[in-house]
Amino acid sequence: MDLGDLLAPGGIYPAFEATSKKQALLDLSAKAAEATRLDARVIYDTLLQRERLGSTGLGRGIAVPHVKINGISGIVCLFARLAKPIDFESQDGEPVDLIFLLLAPDHAGGDHLKALARISRLVREPAALERLRTAKDTAALKRALTLPATSHAA
Repeated sequence: MDLGDLLAPGGIYPAFEATSKKQALLDLSAKAAEATRLDARVIYDTLLQRERLGSTGLGRGIAVPHVKINGISGIVCLFARLAKPIDFESQDGEPVDLIFLLLAPDHAGGDHLKALARISRLVREPAALERLRTAKDTAALKRALTLPATSHAA
């Protein structure tokens, strides 16, 4: 699964402004609403319900808020690199500076898991994280997000 196919048009934000987890989710919900034509409040409320189950802050400065939601036909991903890291209640207690927002249709079962796995493979690579954190602009971020993942198979 290619992350480039999932990224919403205009869905890469190289200097996203947010001072809290709540604000980041609110503002990203508004951006996702523009990309999907869903109601921003419905997206936010669904994300908030998911976060109550446990933070989607994975550690190492990465968060992947993800939900299944009615009203979209395919998986949609937005990526935000925060201007300043924020507390996201991550497993390692470290602040988050990279957010992958993933919305999937209710019926997306396996595809939703494949998209999460693709993001996971990307963020496991130290070189990929470095590219995401140092990219100069949206075009460079898109290249970093769409490079094939390095295989760690033995």
